[in-house]
Amino acid sequence: MKLINRATILSTLSLALSGALLLAVSLSAKPAPQAPAAGGKLTASAIEIDRMGPGEGLVIPEDFRISTYENVIAQVTKTKKFQHVYREGDKRAADAADLVIVKFMPQAYTAGSQKQREVTTVKGATSIKVKVQFMSRDGKVLLEKDLEGKVRFFGENLRATYDLAKKVAATINESF
Repeated sequence: MKLINRATILSTLSLALSGALLLAVSLSAKPAPQAPAAGGKLTASAIEIDRMGPGEGLVIPEDFRISTYENVIAQVTKTKKFQHVYREGDKRAADAADLVIVKFMPQAYTAGSQKQREVTTVKGATSIKVKVQFMSRDGKVLLEKDLEGKVRFFGENLRATYDLAKKVAATINESF
């Protein structure tokens, strides 16, 4: 019969305690919201699109924000993923059982020049970067994604809002 010495007992005990501590820390950590896996798509019958606020420290023209809002509504409706697409403030959204709310937080905005784009094709790009959050009614973030709308070569500056709306629709097609 082999005797176990004190050093062996202490090292085994410290290994067991550190393993238990590591397991407890990893189980209590909350993962950041991520896009669902291919098999785990989100489901909802209704979606409410909120207007984009002005953003902190950003000067985004009102027509740009309105154009983004209208283009997103049009593109989300085209996806046909939801039975109802509601605008912000629509009272009928309160009756929807599994409503998803889309919020836009502007991160960056670069005003471009259509004239410069047409003359040089290198300068004058317009872009808007936005953090898009898909939330449940109780405020839980279901999906969060950074998207950017751009117009680089030809087209009006507001074309960047259309590009952003197409990317929101693509995110919906991937995730719902």
